[in-house]
This record gives sequence, structure tokens and C-alpha cells, in this order.
Amino acid sequence: MSPHEDRDLSPYTGWTRAHWTTLADRLLAATGPYASPAGARIDLPGPASRSGPVSDGLEGFARTFLIAGFRVAGERGADPGGLLERYARGLAAGTDPHSPEAWPRPDRLGQAKVEAASIALVLQLTRPWLWDRLDDGVRERTVAWLGTVVGQPYPPINWVWFRIVVESFLREAGGPWSAGDIEEDLAVHASLRRPGGWLSDGQERAYDHYTGWALHLYPLLWTHLFDVTGTLCPPALRETWAADLARYLDDAVRLVGADGSPLLQGRSLAYRFAAAAPFWVGAVTGAGGQPPGLVRRAAGGIVRHFTDRGAPGRDGLLGLGWHAAWPAMRQSYSGPGSPYWAAKGLLGLMLPADHPVWTEAELPLPVETGDVERVIEAPGWLLSARRRDGIAMVLNHGTDHARPGDTSADSPLYARLGYSTATVPPLTAASAADPVDNAVVLLDGAGRASHRSGFETLFARELPGGVLAAGSRGPVRWVDTTADDSPDHGSGRTGPTTPGPRVTVVSVLRAGVEVRLVRVDAPASRAASSGVCVRVGGWPVAAGAPPETRTGTGPSGPYAEAGTASPPPGCPSSGPLRSALRGLRGLSHAGVALGKDDSPLGARTAIPWLATDGVPYGEVLAAAVVLDRGEAGDTDGPGGPDPALAVHPTPDGGHRARLTWPDGLTAEVELPVAR
Repeated sequence: MSPHEDRDLSPYTGWTRAHWTTLADRLLAATGPYASPAGARIDLPGPASRSGPVSDGLEGFARTFLIAGFRVAGERGADPGGLLERYARGLAAGTDPHSPEAWPRPDRLGQAKVEAASIALVLQLTRPWLWDRLDDGVRERTVAWLGTVVGQPYPPINWVWFRIVVESFLREAGGPWSAGDIEEDLAVHASLRRPGGWLSDGQERAYDHYTGWALHLYPLLWTHLFDVTGTLCPPALRETWAADLARYLDDAVRLVGADGSPLLQGRSLAYRFAAAAPFWVGAVTGAGGQPPGLVRRAAGGIVRHFTDRGAPGRDGLLGLGWHAAWPAMRQSYSGPGSPYWAAKGLLGLMLPADHPVWTEAELPLPVETGDVERVIEAPGWLLSARRRDGIAMVLNHGTDHARPGDTSADSPLYARLGYSTATVPPLTAASAADPVDNAVVLLDGAGRASHRSGFETLFARELPGGVLAAGSRGPVRWVDTTADDSPDHGSGRTGPTTPGPRVTVVSVLRAGVEVRLVRVDAPASRAASSGVCVRVGGWPVAAGAPPETRTGTGPSGPYAEAGTASPPPGCPSSGPLRSALRGLRGLSHAGVALGKDDSPLGARTAIPWLATDGVPYGEVLAAAVVLDRGEAGDTDGPGGPDPALAVHPTPDGGHRARLTWPDGLTAEVELPVAR
């Protein structure tokens, strides 16, 4: 039975620490029957990853070991369920090269490098109750297995922390380690730092949840759990990381919807409530700068968002998916044990019951106290979160999991013009190849949509009156990705390309409504002029039943709308989800693209779109783009009627757009020409 809710202590989630421990125990109990005879693997049901079933079994062991470690540490070593004994048996078998359950070595299989870090982290966390009580032979074999990471190559992304954690444990356990490895890995981490406390997961513009659940998690836990400050980690570096985390969390807490949903953007979304991890890191290490009640509200809201919506399932397992299992969300590295990196979202369990994060009353999320709009510089996002409907969304002009000038296809989870806590791009191959949602594309004669990854970010700033604006541009292209069977690590697919013209897109945001401005420059060559029209896509709406749709002509042009018939379960607002596009300039046609089984949020999807007659080179097109919880047929967005728009040429061949809202506020933005 579930513990009783406490609405005095937790007025927003009702959860107490007992709910967290119950969830952890349920997750561990459900995976128990899938343990191998000696306990070294947890072989969960589902298709194998590209690393194979033996690796997947190690993954199941290591990631559930995180849950067990947090659970026991938070009880100060008390372990009435015998969790550590269970994992000690597995450790003994997995590190024995002669055992039929021997783990693949990290120097021979890349995925083992990832899982070795989780094992080392928990061994350090539970050292007095597990490591110090193992017999010498098991300790020696464990050191030998972990020691194979020394000197091994690691990709220059969040993976460098896996080697740092393992070698730091080896250092304290008397095993082999390399100061040079750690120095090299810290240099990689430093190269990933970006403004505002953000980090990119690699040198591409790869901003996603890895910033929080990996690149902020490991550095401060490293200094908290290992004896490295003053030796491997100068105190000033730890202070830098703490400041980075505080700045990042100030953004991250505004990216959580009132229903607890994280932003549906970026790879590895099957890790679900791992998105709560950076909030817990701040509480565990004292570095986040957030009140304990806000930490628990944010983390608890995220975790309960999933537990209320089918994760874990009735069998207690976390399958690949978002809410309930949705296998199409798997990526090449995803196996049955992969979703258990969600364990990072339970990190707070290592804090004992008398810690303020458990005893102080919950505080509201920013979206629950007022509207939020801000520029997030590093990923090139304009953030809007509205109290009226609890949705947080970003307009994206800086993230594509690519580098400027790249010619890949758009990655659905990175390169769209918008992401939110209530929507997700359709993720099947057809939708990825021909983007509709939150995309400005040229359609060629065969109806194929162009792609824009590799674009240049022009600006992202706040204008007078609190209006936000961001812009990007770049040459588009048509990409034939049919022959690309490379592993999916987030980047867009590649293949033969047909070049297209340069497209500039500018977003102007006020009160949650975007005015999207578009200009297609005349192509430099005839080969780049194969587009037949411009299509502007809105937000994707998903539901169990076909969404309601409308198209027509309004005072300023065509409009298209899609919406759910009723609000989803747990929605803090009474209104159904609505996506609307209203033409303001140069758009002639309206429609709604319908999809089936292409979203983890519902079996049916609908995306409104507007399009032109032909390609009006050098002209500025404009549409109002809305995502909210409003009634069908409501012609105004949450900010009121759309602004009046005037466009004027500039002396350098570009354009200046002036928007005037009914309350008299004006804003000007430029659509510059390339030089």
C-alpha cells in the first residue's frame, strides 16, 4: 500500500520520504526475479541493445545498484532487506573471469565503461557497509576489473566522468590509477562549459538533460564522496562547479511544468525522472543554492509525474518509453536495463530522514507563482512558462546536436524550433525525414521537406518591455537518409544532399505567443531553387483519440488549429491542449498533418501548418504560433490579440519588422542579410 499523503508538508505533491523509499523498494523488488543465478546480471525483458544481452545484464545490475546504494546510505547503513548482500553476490561473480556470469571488461566493451562508474560510485558511497566487508579475493578481482579503464580512450563527452569516478575509487582502494587520465578528463569537462552554468555534451551544440543528470552530477559528487579536494581538485575549481550548478538550476527549475513534466527534448528520454538528479546534487553537496522545499517540490514533481502516468508499469518495471512503455523511443545504445539510469532521480534518498530537504515544507515552482520568460544564452533558447496552463516551453535558435555548417538532416529531439513539457516531436522515421512540427521548411517537387541543421545563431536577447527575440539562419538542404544505418546518438541522419537556399527565421515572444518571421533568400544558383513552397509548422498535439482540428481564414490570413478533446490526466488546468497557427503575412494555405503511433504521448497526433503559393524569395512571411490550454475556436492567444506587423527594407538589403500590440507596446527586430 502507498503511504498516506501529507498535504501540510508537501502541499504540491503530497509525497513524504516514505513515498520515495516505497518507490525505490518497489523498483528493486520488481527486478529481483530477473537476476541471474549468481546475481551478476539483471536480465530484464526486451530487445537487446547493440552491445548485446550480456552487456545489458551488467547494465541492469549497475543501474539498480545505484538505487540500492542510495537507499542504504540514506539509512546510514541499515539494510533490513539485505540489498547489499544481494549485490555483493553479484559483484563476486561478475568480477570473476572464470564465472559463467563474468562481466565484459571495460577495456573490451565501451558500455562496460559506463556501468563501471555506477558500480564504483556505489562502492564508495556504501564503503563501510559493503566494500570494507568483502573478502580480499572479491576486492582484488573488483580492482582488477575496474582497473582496466586506466589509459583507455573515452569519448570527449560526459563519458570522461566515468573514468574519473572509477580511477578515483581505485586510488582510494589501493589500485591502479592515472593522474594524467584525470587531468585529461578534467580538461575535457572544462572545454564543455558554456555561459550561464550550462554545459554541452560534446563540442557539437548538444544541450539536453545530460547537462544536469551527468555533467553537473558527477563533478560535485566526486568532490563530495572522494578525497580529491586540494589534490586532484583545487578548491577554486569546486567553487566554480558549485556556481555553475546554481546558475544552471536557476534555469532548470523554470523548465519544469506545473504537472512535473521535464522538457521533452534531447536524447535518452527513456531515463525519465533522472531529470530530477541535478536538484538533488545541489541538496546533497550544498552547492545548488535552492531552498530545501523547492528541491523536493521540483524533484518530487518530476518523479510523481511519471509514477502517476504508468512508469513503472504494473509489473514494477521501467520499460523503454516516456510514461508507459513505448519501444520506439529506444536508441541504438538502449537495452532493457537502460531506463534504470532513472535511479539518478532518486539520489536524494542518500540524505537521511532528518535532513531539511525532507522536513521542510514544499515551495512552489516558479511556474506556479507567476509567468516566466527569459533568454537562456548557451542553448539559444527563449523560455516561456505560464501560470495559467502550467506549460513550460522553449523556442530554439541555438541547439541542433551539430556544428555550424554541418549538412546532416535535422534531429527531431534537437533541431526543432520549439520544445515543451506538454509536447514531443513525432519520432518515427517518416516524421524525422520530413519534419512538420515546429519547422520552417521548403517542400520540393516530390513533397520532401528541407532540413536546417548547421544553422548560424544570429541573436537571442530581451527587448524593451520584456519581449524576447531570437534568430537563426542557414542554407537548407534536402537529405536522402535512407542508407544511413549508423548508431543513433542524437545527431541527425546523413546522406546525399541537394542544396537549397538560405532561410532566416526570427522568433519574437511575448506572453507565451510566438510571432515567427521567415525570409527565404534568392538562391545563388539554379540548383538550389528546387523548392515549390514554404511550410511553417506548429506544435504537435498527441492524444489517445484523434485530436480535433480546424482550418479557415481569419482577419489577417489563414489559420490552422489542433487540440485535444479534454485535458490529459493530472493536468493542472481545466482546458484541453491547443496548438494554433495564425497567418500574419504572406501565407496562403492552411492544413493539419495527422499521424498515428509516432508519439509516446498518444496514439494520434496532429500538427497545424501554413504554407505559401510558391517560394516568395526575399519576402518576409509571418505567423503567430500558439501552444496553450485554451478552448477550441478561441481566436486570441493568452497574450490577447496578435500584434500588428509592419516590415521595411533596410539599406543593407535586409528587413526590419515592427510589431505593435493592442496595448501599445512595440518591438523591432531585424532579419539581416548574410555577409
